[in-house]
Amino acid sequence: MGLDEDALDYHSSEPPGKLEISTTKPTNTQRDLSLAYSPGVAAPCRAIDDNPEDAYNYTAKGNLVGVVSDGSATLGLGDIGPQACKPVMEGKGVLFKRFADIDVFDIELDHDSTEAMIQSIRAMEPTFGGINLEDIAAPACFEIEETLREETDIPVFHDDQHGTAIISGAALLNAADITDKDLDDLDIVFSGAGASAIASARFYASLGADKDRITMCDSTGIITEQRANAGEVNQYKEEFARDAPEGDLADAMEDADVFVGLSIGGIVDQEMIQSMADNPIIFAMANPDPEIGYQEAKEARKDTVIVATGRSDYPNQVNNVLGFPFIFRGALDAGATEINEEMKVAAARALADLSREDVPDAVVKAYGDEPLQFGPDYIIPKPLDPRVLFEVAPAVAQAAIESGCARRELDPADHREQLEARLGKSREMMRVVLNKAKSDPKRLVLAEGDDEKMVRAAYQIAEQGIGSPILLGDQDEIWAIMEELGLDFSPEIVDPDQDNLDAYADRLYELRQREGITRREAEELITDGNHLGSVMVEVGDADAMLTGLMHHYPEALRPPLQIIGTADDANYAAGVYMLTFKNRVIFCADATVNQDPDEEVLAEVTQHTAKIARRFNIEPRAALLSYSDFGSVDNQGTRKVRDAATQLRGDPTIDFAVDGEMQADTALVEDILTDSYEFSDLEEPANVLVFPNLEAGNIGYKLLQRLGGAEAIGPMLVGMDEPVHVLQRGDEVKDIVNLAGVAVVDAQEQ
Repeated sequence: MGLDEDALDYHSSEPPGKLEISTTKPTNTQRDLSLAYSPGVAAPCRAIDDNPEDAYNYTAKGNLVGVVSDGSATLGLGDIGPQACKPVMEGKGVLFKRFADIDVFDIELDHDSTEAMIQSIRAMEPTFGGINLEDIAAPACFEIEETLREETDIPVFHDDQHGTAIISGAALLNAADITDKDLDDLDIVFSGAGASAIASARFYASLGADKDRITMCDSTGIITEQRANAGEVNQYKEEFARDAPEGDLADAMEDADVFVGLSIGGIVDQEMIQSMADNPIIFAMANPDPEIGYQEAKEARKDTVIVATGRSDYPNQVNNVLGFPFIFRGALDAGATEINEEMKVAAARALADLSREDVPDAVVKAYGDEPLQFGPDYIIPKPLDPRVLFEVAPAVAQAAIESGCARRELDPADHREQLEARLGKSREMMRVVLNKAKSDPKRLVLAEGDDEKMVRAAYQIAEQGIGSPILLGDQDEIWAIMEELGLDFSPEIVDPDQDNLDAYADRLYELRQREGITRREAEELITDGNHLGSVMVEVGDADAMLTGLMHHYPEALRPPLQIIGTADDANYAAGVYMLTFKNRVIFCADATVNQDPDEEVLAEVTQHTAKIARRFNIEPRAALLSYSDFGSVDNQGTRKVRDAATQLRGDPTIDFAVDGEMQADTALVEDILTDSYEFSDLEEPANVLVFPNLEAGNIGYKLLQRLGGAEAIGPMLVGMDEPVHVLQRGDEVKDIVNLAGVAVVDAQEQ
C-alpha cells in the first residue's frame, strides 16, 4: 500500500478525521450537569459580563487557538479552497495538542475577499485566546495579519510567514557562529519573494543582519530599485529592492555568504554553490524537493558547507513545528495581546541555545541513533525533542512580559513546573524531587563513571545543581568522552588504576574479613566500581550512590547490601516503582528484591514505600494486595498479607491509612471500595500497592506501565542505611538524573 492509500485509510478510520472534543469536568450526575449547563452556567456568564477578562478564568478561551484558513495556498497543493484544506487544518490542531497541549478549533472560511476574511476572523475574538492564520496566499495574508493585530487584543500569527523565519533564524544564528561570521557582515540571497521569504528577510534583520546586504530574487530575477520604480513588484517585495544591476539568481549568489531558498526545487546547481563565499550557508527549504539536494550541496566544495532543508531525512530540518506550538504556549500563558517581534526573537534565540545542549537519549533513538551534537549537521533541535517546550515557551512568555503586551506576570520557575505538568504527571512529580535536591545538593558517586551515559548524566546533575557527581572509572576515557561531547564541567574523578585506594581496601577488609574476604581479595575487589562506591558512601566520602547501568540487578545490588547494609530501623531493602498516569500516581512495591516475603517483610516494605510517597509530597494510602478480599479466601498466601495489614493497623506509630488483604480493583476503584467494603480503613482509593511476592510485583507494575500507559520512575531502593539506587540496564540519561535526584533527597533526610 502506497503513502496516499495509507493516508486515506488513516484519515477515514472511525471516527473520521483527527480531532474530537472531550470534557474536562465530571458529567456523571445530575448535579454535574446542572453545574455544567443550566442553571449553574449562569454564574460564570454573569461574572464574565461584569468583567470580560474572567473569560480566561471560567472558560477554555485561554488555552484555545483558532486555526483559520481559506485554502488559497495550501501546503504544496495551491488554491484548493476551504473544504479541501480541512485535513491540513486538523493536522495543525494535532500538532498544537501533541507538542504544547493547546486545544484547537479549525475554521475554514469560504471568502473571496481580504476584507471578508478580516471581518469574520475579527468577529471570532471572543471565542479564542489566539488565532493561527494558515495557508492564506500572499499578499492578502500580510494585510489580514497586520489589520487583525491592530484591531484585536489576542495574538494573531501567520505561521507560513513567521514560522519558517523563526526556525531558520535560529539556524542562521548557529551557522554564523560555526563559520565564524558576524551576522551583520553576511551577504544573504533569497530565492523566492512570497510570504515566507519576506517575513524571513525582515526577521533576519531583527536578529542583527544588515537589511542592505539582503538580495531577494523572484521568478523574474533580482528585485532591483529599477524594477520597483517601474511598478513591476508589489509593495512587500519593494521593501527589499536593491540598488544593483539586474540579473538572475546565479548572478545574485556570487560571493554570497548565505542562500535562502523558499521557491521551487532544483533551481540551484553545484556551480552556483561554488561561486559563493568561503564556508557558505545553504538553506534550501522548498518542499518536497529543495532548491539543491543536501548531498549535492555538501559535495559542491571542500570547505565547510552548512546545509538545512525542509526534509526530515536530512540533518538540519527547518520544521515549523519547532515554533508555533511553543510560541503560542508562551503567549497564552502570559495572556499576551499579540505576538510581537521581541517574542519571535526570543523564540529563535532559545532554539539556537538549545541546539548546544546535550541531546536526550530518547531523541537520539527517535532519529535512528545517529549522533546529535552541535556542529554543521546539528544547528537546530529536532522536532521531537521535549525540551523545546521548556526553553521556547518560557522565553516567549518572558519577552511578552518585558515588552508590555502580557496580561499576567509569570514566575519563571513556576511556569516551567506548569509546562512540565502538561507533558505528563511523571515530569511534574520529578520536578518536586529535583527542586528538593537543588535546595541542598549532595556528593553523588556514579559507580560506572566511564560509561558515556553516566558522564552525560553527571554533566546534567552538576549543571542543574542537583548534586556534585563523583565519577569512578578510567580518567583518560572520561575526559575523552567529555571532550568529544563538548561537556564543559570539572567532575571529581576517582580512577581505580591511578589513585591510591589503600584506605578503602582497608575498610572493605575490616567490614568483610569475617565474611570470607582476605586482605588481598579486598585489594582486588576495591578496584570494582560497585565495591569502591559502596565503601566511599559507607565511610562518608560520598553521600549517595548510583550503579547498575552495566550490570544485572542482583549483581549490582550485592556489594551495597554487603558493605552498607540496611538502616538501623530496617531489616529488609525493597525496590519501589512510581507509576504516573494522567491524573494519578501509584507506588508499587516490591518489584526487584524480595522473592517470597513473609508478613514481617510485607509490613516493613509498606512503611518504606509510604516514606517514598511522602518524598514526592503524596500522602500515602497503602493497600496490601492479594487475590482475595478481607478473608474471602483463607490459605497461607492470603493469610500472610492479612496478617501484615493487621500488624500495621495495630501499630500506633503508623500515621498513614493502610488496609488489606484486598484485590487490586478493590484497592483502586472508589465505588467498589466504599460501597462493598465501607468498613475499610481506606476512605479513598490506594496510591501505595504492596504486592504479595516479587513475581506479582514485577508483573503488576509492567502491566500497568505497558497496558495502562503509565510512565515508570525507578526502581527506587528503600530500606538501605545510606542512599543507594540501582539502575536498570539500558536506562536513559534522564532516568539516571531522576534517580540521582531521589538519591540526593534521601541523603538530605538521612
